[in-house]
Parts: sequence; C-alpha cells; structure tokens
Amino acid sequence: MCGIVGLYLKTPDRRAELGALFSPMLEEMTDRGPDSAGFAVYRSDKPDAGAFGKVTLYSADPQEDWRELAAAMGDALGVDIQASANASHAVLDGPTSAAAMRDWLIEDRPAVRIMSAGASLEIYKEIGLPRDVLTRFSAPQMTGTHMIGHTRMATESAVTTEGAHPFNTGDDLCLVHNGSLSNHNGLKRWLAREGGLVFQTENDSEVAAGYLTHRLRQGLDLEEALKAALKDLDGFYTFAVGAKNGFAVLRDPIACKPAVLAETDEWVAMASEYRSISRLPGVENASVWEPKPATVYTWGSA
Repeated sequence: MCGIVGLYLKTPDRRAELGALFSPMLEEMTDRGPDSAGFAVYRSDKPDAGAFGKVTLYSADPQEDWRELAAAMGDALGVDIQASANASHAVLDGPTSAAAMRDWLIEDRPAVRIMSAGASLEIYKEIGLPRDVLTRFSAPQMTGTHMIGHTRMATESAVTTEGAHPFNTGDDLCLVHNGSLSNHNGLKRWLAREGGLVFQTENDSEVAAGYLTHRLRQGLDLEEALKAALKDLDGFYTFAVGAKNGFAVLRDPIACKPAVLAETDEWVAMASEYRSISRLPGVENASVWEPKPATVYTWGSA
C-alpha cells in the first residue's frame, strides 16, 4: 500500500504557491506510506531549454563534493556546470544536454545516483516520514508548474533512498506507481537490450518509467505510450506521470488501486484518496471523479 498525489497548475497565477499547495497533499498520505517519500517538481527559468540541461543527484556520502563533481563534468563536456546542494541531493545544470550529463555520470561517477535528468524536472526523495522529507528539501517553498509525489510502504524490498519514488529514465519524464507489476524482470531485460536503458534499482516502477521512455523514443506521444502500456505491462497499478509540459494518469484494466481526480479552472489534482485534495483552494467548486479503468487522462501537452 502506497500513496500517490499530483498537482498540475493550469494557469500561471498560483505557480509561486505550488510547493505550499502540494506539500499538505503528500503529507496526508503518510499512513499509506511511512517508510520513504519523494516528489518531482517541474520548473525552469531558462528561456532556451533546448540548450540547457540539469540533473538531480544523490550521494550516500555526506561529504560528497558537488562543486568538484560539477567542475569535472564541465571539463569533460567543455561547458560551465553549476552545482546547487539541497540536503543529500544536488542539482547540476549548464548549457549542454541532460543526456550528455547522464552518460558522463554513468561512465565516470557510477556511485552517484541520478535522481532525474532533463531541462525542467527535479526529483527529491529520502527515507523517512513525508513531513520530514518535505521539510528537508524545502518543498513548501518551491515554485513551478506541477509536482508529483509518492509515499512508500515497502512490502517487497528494502527501504532505501534509491528505491523511493518518483523514478525518471528519460528527459523530463517521471512516474509514481501504486501497485505491482508481474512481468517487470522480463521487461527490464528487454528494455536494456532493445532500448539501451540503464536501471539503478530493482524497483518495478523504474521499469515502468523505462518502458514509457522507450516508447517515447520510438516516436509515440505520452498518451500513446500509456495506451501501449496497457498491452505490455502485466499487473495492477495506478500511474501518475509527469512530462515537461503536462501530466497524465492511468489505472490498469481492473483498477483495484484507489484513485480520485479533481479539476477546476486553475488546477487539476489526483490522489490515492480524496482527503489529499480536500484543502486545495476552490475544491468546493471542482469536478471530482474516479478515473475509469484502462483510460488515459492527460493535461497540458503531455
């Protein structure tokens, strides 16, 4: 049993409040997942995102020298890379592609974990109660367009920072998952062989994210990739998926995992339970419904 939440702001007016609106939503899911928590935030102040990349990194070494790492990456890629630490994580960014940054890290710094890569996505996750994780990374002060989060109750694997959600496997794509896949080991081998994907954990949710990344690289849009997932992913699941300019939700054909959606003119929100949505501004006038099984819901240009 885990909890997932997502908040997508449809208008710019409340983007300065994104973290303050999102944080109580995630905290409300504490009893569904007290072991670890994480969230993805989409934000970018770069006018030309095509010439800009950033990675969010985690190191188990509390003495990790992020400036040294940024300098080494910059020397290798021939650009100026900046580093900004946030608790156990750091964001490195510069005028290069996120793919180039990811490739260099995998080859030269394999002990450092890549939480996310893209132009606007940042992922932060840790062991501990959701409230503590949110506070540690100053989530209530964050701004942006949308956030997706997860609280984990680990029933099948160890509680680790790397095993917490969300998972990112391609530029600006992230996924959180409530449920379990039964064919993820076979898919993982197939994705590594056919798509060249490199996985950092044993978590089935990372495989689901990798599957979507592979389909997007084949030319599908996110809605098409999620529809393909209904045929290729065996198991039961509710997915909340973030992309650079949008947000999507999908439940499996049985839909045994709970989910609720709510929408106003200003925002769309999803959660495992309505109580996570109930304090959002204007919720009394929102359209509220349970997402249908095997149906893809998208907002923005996801």
